[in-house]
Amino acid sequence: MKVKPIMSGVTDSTDPQQLLGRCIAPHRWWLRGALLLALFSVVLLIIQSWLLATLFHHWLQLWQGTEAARYQSGVLFGLIICLVLRPLLQAGREWLSRQASQRARIALRSQLLEQLERLGPARRHLGSDGALGTQVLEQVDALDGYISRYRVQSLLAVMVPCLVAAVVAFYSPLSAGLMLATAPLVPLFMVLVGRAAASASQQQFSALARMGGRFLDLVRGMATLTRMGATAQAEDSVADASEAYRTRTMRVLKLAFLSSAVLEFFAALAIALVALYLGLGLLGLLPWAKGEVPVPYQGALFILLLAPEFYAPLRQLGADYHARAEATGAMLSLSPLLEAGTWQPQGQQPSAKVRVEPLHLACHELAVCGEGGRLRLAPLSLMLAAGERLLIQGESGVGKSSFLEALLGFSAYQGSVMVNGCELSQWPGDVWRCQLGYLGQQPPVLGGSIAENLRLACPDKTDTELIEALEWVGLWPILVRGDGLFTRLGERGQGLSGGQLQRLGLAQLLLRDAALWLFDEPTAHLDPDSAWQLNTLIGRLSRGRSVIIVSHESVGLEWVEHRRVLTSGRGIPCCG
Repeated sequence: MKVKPIMSGVTDSTDPQQLLGRCIAPHRWWLRGALLLALFSVVLLIIQSWLLATLFHHWLQLWQGTEAARYQSGVLFGLIICLVLRPLLQAGREWLSRQASQRARIALRSQLLEQLERLGPARRHLGSDGALGTQVLEQVDALDGYISRYRVQSLLAVMVPCLVAAVVAFYSPLSAGLMLATAPLVPLFMVLVGRAAASASQQQFSALARMGGRFLDLVRGMATLTRMGATAQAEDSVADASEAYRTRTMRVLKLAFLSSAVLEFFAALAIALVALYLGLGLLGLLPWAKGEVPVPYQGALFILLLAPEFYAPLRQLGADYHARAEATGAMLSLSPLLEAGTWQPQGQQPSAKVRVEPLHLACHELAVCGEGGRLRLAPLSLMLAAGERLLIQGESGVGKSSFLEALLGFSAYQGSVMVNGCELSQWPGDVWRCQLGYLGQQPPVLGGSIAENLRLACPDKTDTELIEALEWVGLWPILVRGDGLFTRLGERGQGLSGGQLQRLGLAQLLLRDAALWLFDEPTAHLDPDSAWQLNTLIGRLSRGRSVIIVSHESVGLEWVEHRRVLTSGRGIPCCG
């Protein structure tokens, strides 16, 4: 069979650093600007340290009486300029870094939402809605520290020590050598401790996603839990999950504090070593240079002022290293959603509204495979002429919903699907979506007014057209007793019964005026009488349209022209 690659999974070679790089690439100029301002600030710091060393050296000579007093106006003016400009440059660097972080996170969140929209029902393979919501909200924000602080700091940790060491070497090559020899200790221990922090952060994000999914499930089922008197057990479950999350959070923080403490210790030890060398040199007590002063007072003071700044970028990088670990863990959790492939349509995208025409569908050896080569839909061949209506039945797990997902473009399929004589994979995406109307077990209803929900299907419809659609499905006589089109619905359609919500979904289909209607168990949660009424209504409204309806029951579906019962196809290998 020929494979039509509509959706693919995550590649095994997914690298979180590559994903982070792709996320930051469009905004790299903001970070480059921040890096440039930071380097200017370091240059000003070196000048400031030299001016301070010169000023104190002059005062020392005055105190010793070896130099005449003179007004150091140039030195004082230079110090004032440095003291004023450095905070401004630092503020500019932080502003540019925040802009890069904000823009990158907004773009990434938009990309994730678009992925979820394209995946449609197939998103359930990536986790529950609660877990996916946590990823889009919490884990995207976890990239802030990495982009706004760590990314620039990782470059400064290399450039600044090299620049400071070059300046120090002009006065004392040995001091510069001591700094360069002790500098690798800081990143070495940062990496050793940081690996454990990265692993802990990844586990923490996975736990947070699971906890978000569990909490959403409990909130959605609160009415059932209340009726069963199980709210206390639900509270205990949330409390236990929260306590476990708090314990894991403290472990991550402990690793972060341990990393910072180790880095501070080695940085302080290295600075003390340089200070000891310079101090003994000024006293003439160096074993290899007794009675000599290898570095004069001005140079020694200049080096001592720069020594903390030599290690400061490394220490700050160590403090921000947990941001890298956090971002790496977040990207590992987001990578399945980011790398989930979708149907990439071929051909030109339409710029105007597509005209809906009668639709003819022909499937030949259509099969759908899941993870691990599991056969979700056995090879299926069928034909649906324009205006015909087909009922598909079968036991649970035979692939009824997988068949609809393949037609919707949310699942990879094998075999052939011809629509009006053209292979489905060759249809431009916007054109094909304009041909489809879909209604599942729960219609797409958001918290808002009836009119707002109807305009989700077709935003340009007038109030008169909305009322006409509601009259066709029998909802308007009920709504007109209240606020009509302005009737407010709560979360998940609260305010209407299950049958009324399905009628609202039918009204959305009528407004879309699609050529092919797809129904996936539309009466699954309705009582027998409501199910019969809804099926009868669908039969009346779908005359002249191509319809595929998946249902376990056939009550009220006597109007269909064709019926097909699917088999499980167990034992049939899934071709790759």
